[in-house]
Amino acid sequence: MNFHSSTYGFFFIVVFTLFWLLRARRRERTILLLLASWFFYASWNAKYLLLIIFSTVLDYWVGLSLGKLDPKLPENQKKRRLLLLASLVGNLGCLGTFKYYGFFRENIEFLLSGFGIHIPHLNVLLPVGISFYTFQTLSYTIEVYWGKLEPKKSFIDFALFVAFFPQLVAGPIVRASHFLPQIQRFPRIDRNDFMRGLYRIAEGLGKKVLLADLLGAHLVDKTFIHGSPIEGLQALFAIYGYAIQIYCDFSGYSDIAIGSAMLLGFKIPENFNAPFKARNVRDFWRRWHLSLSTWLRDYLYIPLGGNRKGEFRTYLNLFITMALGGLWHGASWSYVVFGVIHGVWLAGTRWYDKKGFPAFPGRIGKIIAIFLTFHVFCLSLFIFRANDFTLAWEVLLRVGRPWHIPNMSPYVWAALIVGFISHYLPETTKKRVEEMFVGLPAPLVGFFWVFFIGLIAAAKEESIPFIYFQF
Repeated sequence: MNFHSSTYGFFFIVVFTLFWLLRARRRERTILLLLASWFFYASWNAKYLLLIIFSTVLDYWVGLSLGKLDPKLPENQKKRRLLLLASLVGNLGCLGTFKYYGFFRENIEFLLSGFGIHIPHLNVLLPVGISFYTFQTLSYTIEVYWGKLEPKKSFIDFALFVAFFPQLVAGPIVRASHFLPQIQRFPRIDRNDFMRGLYRIAEGLGKKVLLADLLGAHLVDKTFIHGSPIEGLQALFAIYGYAIQIYCDFSGYSDIAIGSAMLLGFKIPENFNAPFKARNVRDFWRRWHLSLSTWLRDYLYIPLGGNRKGEFRTYLNLFITMALGGLWHGASWSYVVFGVIHGVWLAGTRWYDKKGFPAFPGRIGKIIAIFLTFHVFCLSLFIFRANDFTLAWEVLLRVGRPWHIPNMSPYVWAALIVGFISHYLPETTKKRVEEMFVGLPAPLVGFFWVFFIGLIAAAKEESIPFIYFQF
């Protein structure tokens, strides 16, 4: 059930209506959202619903068990560590089995090829969203273990935290401390919130269908295949196109998730903040996939020692964190290389700053810094997209061939231009557009949606899944 499908539209209207009819009945509206969320997840593959229920039951039990053990008593420390280990092994074990088993099997067999060792195949499909809800449930047990969060006693509330359908399959990764208190509050929504929710959904649908899918189908996918005739300047534009595509696809999902949650009276955190305006890699990761970057910082980088154990360990911790962050995206060495590039880039930026070397000065310096940051990101991203080192090298060679005016359709040109211009618009301008929408009278809002849905239907050639569903 993709966000940009009519099925999701009907599903959401039903859930929205029933939720607000049950507004005064906390338990019933929570059960409604939980059942709706499980149904939403089961619409991809019903049997994988058992996985998310397993993670929910495991971490609910671990949380309650940790809450019964006084962390100040030395005799409880071993039990507490074993409980945390149970959560880590259970959740990461499922993630490793379904997402990484084939990757590790192939690499181990390659390393041991001289010994004639063969490891059994495991023919399983990757459960959609498993990387997201695994990190979400782990953040809960880790924070309960650290004593930063009280364990949740209501199973229904905790299960809804794990499975809340707007952000279930591609984030943002929500923290329990942010979401669980909202379940207990009496839901409220005024006209402004309602209109802002509609605006975010429209913005996300536009990014996905009118920009990301169009660039993917008519430029990027035709370039990133072996033997493609696309070369020169058009191949370079395909790399730029993929940067716009993956941003619009992923941030579009986040927009729809945030808007859908808002219409149900929930607020979930922002996941993007104009990442192509970043001046360096640190700034980039403060703008791109915020829920993942903060998760990696809080639950991996800082526990590894962060920057508290000397310069060498700091660089090593950055490298490990980003390499594992790359692997989180998928079971392929190209994803690991993507993470390694960012780890080296972060370490190099830190070294540059520690040495006191000057930054580019003034407005021109800012533009140069943004230009360089974007292009280093594109360098890592085309390896990410190729998912095959041979193909990545082939695309890079094709970029180096003679440049001619690209033979692209007007729609591709329009998507590239609109994608870049809309991204680099001042935030004040974007805010004014949103406020104009919020202030529209009801008849004009209805007219807008009739026109907009017609435009989406006309532009959508097929139901293309969101890119991050595969992660």
